[in-house]
Amino acid sequence: MRAVTISGKGASAKLTTNRLNLHEPGAGEVLLAVLSSGVNRADLLQRAGLYPPPPGAPDWPGLEISGSVRALGPGVSWPRVGDRVVALLDGGGYAEQAIAPAGQVLPLPAGIDPVDAAALPEAVCTAWTNLVDAGRLDDGETLLVQGGSGGVGSIAVQLGKALGARVVTTAGGPERTARCRDLGADVVVDHRTEDVVAAVRAATDGRGADVVLDVLGAGALQDNVRLLAPSGRLVVIGLQQGRTGELDLARLMARRATVTGTTLRSRSAVEKAAIVAAVAEHVWPMVADGRVRPVVHARLPLEEAEAAHAMLESGEAFGKVLLLP
Repeated sequence: MRAVTISGKGASAKLTTNRLNLHEPGAGEVLLAVLSSGVNRADLLQRAGLYPPPPGAPDWPGLEISGSVRALGPGVSWPRVGDRVVALLDGGGYAEQAIAPAGQVLPLPAGIDPVDAAALPEAVCTAWTNLVDAGRLDDGETLLVQGGSGGVGSIAVQLGKALGARVVTTAGGPERTARCRDLGADVVVDHRTEDVVAAVRAATDGRGADVVLDVLGAGALQDNVRLLAPSGRLVVIGLQQGRTGELDLARLMARRATVTGTTLRSRSAVEKAAIVAAVAEHVWPMVADGRVRPVVHARLPLEEAEAAHAMLESGEAFGKVLLLP
């Protein structure tokens, strides 16, 4: 089996295609032939030594794949051998084969290209659990997605609309703002040319957003708190602009607001299985009827994983980059 492994340490670490042995699936696991693997910013952090895989996970990157089932471990009644599926992984997706807990496997969504389907599991599970579980987004509320052109952001914009929210998002440049509108955003703020705080306040008649989904972290913390509506919820899921920021507690208290930080990868298999089950019940019908679609920037061969990472690091990618073994 070929897999992309990491050599070296830190931001200069290299991704190299090697041959590795993969064990048979254990109890409750399935062995998958990988058709396509999604690239995420978490993979870049892992390469830099800042986001190690959880205990027992493969040490090479890859958190989501599409493919077909090759073998079942003991106790697995679904999926079946030969089924076309997508899967949320703990790691190891940059490979020709991968092992996934059966509870983290979903059927290939109806009407979706099997290759492009690899853009869905991580982004959809992340968006769902943070908008609905952490953010408690309700019909008719205003959602601000910081970074609507990203892999998670492009899904969150669509999911927010499908859940009945008024969606405001940020993006950089005329082309990317236009594409965010095409995804369904009601208001798109060009963060390169506009004052985000002023623009969001104007778009909400000064009230602010009920839920802010943020991938920026410390650099946007103060502005995000200023943008919260009364009883608003800030959900931080990324640290693109740093991990340590200053928080105005008086402003937070005056708004009766909350700040929540979450990650998906470190959660237990039981927690992930519950999220996947909720996605299958609530979001997969939205994918089937076209309200939520994968957003794919590029498809690259597995051997070009470093080029795929460069697309994310430079900000070139709109949506997901996929690797094909």
